[in-house]
Amino acid sequence: MTPEICPNCGASVPPRARACPDCGADETTGWSSAARYGGLDLPDETFDYDEFVQREFGGKPRRVTPSGVHPFWWVVAVLALAAFLFLFVF
Repeated sequence: MTPEICPNCGASVPPRARACPDCGADETTGWSSAARYGGLDLPDETFDYDEFVQREFGGKPRRVTPSGVHPFWWVVAVLALAAFLFLFVF
C-alpha cells in the first residue's frame, strides 16, 4: 500500500504511485533511505580509477605531467613562444 507521505523524505506521494517522486523509496525497499542510492552502483572509497580505466578502455592510461597537462601541449606552447619571439625580436 502506498503511503500518502513518504516515510523517508516526507514528500507527498500520489495515490497508486510505485515510488516516491522525490527520493525514489518504494515498497520493495520498505520505503527506506536505501532506495535513494541503492542500485546506482556509485563508487565508494575503495574505487580504483586506474583499474577502472584499464578495464573499460584497455591499454595504458594517458600519460600526463604532474601539472595535469599532456606533454604534447607543452611542446606546442614552447614552439608557439619561440615563433612569437622570433617574429618580434628579429
